[in-house]
Amino acid sequence: MAAAKAKQAEAEHDDAPEEEDAEAAAPAAKSKFKLPSLKLMIIAAAGVAVLGGGGVGAYLIFGGASHDKPAHASIKPAIFVDLPDVMVNLSNAGTDRTQYLKVKIVLELPDPTLVAQIQPLMPRVMDAFQTYLRELRPTDLDGSAGLYRLKEELTRRVNAAVAPNRITAVLFKEIVVQ
Repeated sequence: MAAAKAKQAEAEHDDAPEEEDAEAAAPAAKSKFKLPSLKLMIIAAAGVAVLGGGGVGAYLIFGGASHDKPAHASIKPAIFVDLPDVMVNLSNAGTDRTQYLKVKIVLELPDPTLVAQIQPLMPRVMDAFQTYLRELRPTDLDGSAGLYRLKEELTRRVNAAVAPNRITAVLFKEIVVQ
């Protein structure tokens, strides 16, 4: 019996490492699916956030925000005021030939009530135009960039002349340089 017990103890001793190997192998077999690396998880989370943000933004811009506005919103039409034609001689840099500038201008007003407030100030507006336009050289009016600068400067001067009122824009009906 002692020999049988010794054999049984020896067999249990031999079985124990196999069980330990089996237990160690079992978690490895169970975790065949390894978690992705931290770098890959961060990239995936950022991609999901970008797509989600883009979807929400597109919904708000194209779909959701339009339902909040009333369908019959009233749009105020712009009011236009014609000014008298302005004709000035341009500043010449020592050339014999005098050049002239003829401009037809329209003021764009945001509110019809401003017409009555601006009319008494028209001599001041015309004076601002005359003094500025006489300082221009023909090269100042070259191209669309020159006309854009002219329009912006005239708008600034009109707004200074009619302050605290403001006009929306100075529009050109005709520009002739001779």
